[in-house]
Amino acid sequence: MALNKVMLIGNVGKDPEVRYLDSASGSANATKVATFTLATTERFRDRSNELRENTEWHNIVAWRNSADVAEKFIRKGTQLYIEGKLRTRQWTDQTGAKRYTTEVVVDNMQLLGKRPDGTGAPAQASYQAPAQASQPAPAAPVEPIDISTDGPADDLPF
Repeated sequence: MALNKVMLIGNVGKDPEVRYLDSASGSANATKVATFTLATTERFRDRSNELRENTEWHNIVAWRNSADVAEKFIRKGTQLYIEGKLRTRQWTDQTGAKRYTTEVVVDNMQLLGKRPDGTGAPAQASYQAPAQASQPAPAAPVEPIDISTDGPADDLPF
């Protein structure tokens, strides 16, 4: 069994770069890919009780319909929730050295925070990649049950 799952909440570092593969730029049957960076910041107190921050930058790759969402709605500073998987690529640069990069390939993406128009309402655009035939459909979300209302009518022996 193997699991390759990444969940991130962070802010977009730059406007997405959108490219078209497979055919002429922008044609109906071209494959669209959007790339951008996402910053996640961890805040903690060190031993001297000073507040510290550690920011990690993630390379994000969105394909097809999720690239459409990225192109239309995502800009620098947008707060996002990303679900995806890690992928490491290798290539040879112009000097002949082997280079590597690790990316998060988007499966699910949701815009968080305020709308760019300043209305204060949260942005609600999201995209979830269609499940592949070999993967089971995700389970429906389960609503939490409030157990604080259990009273003396509870007949459990423990």
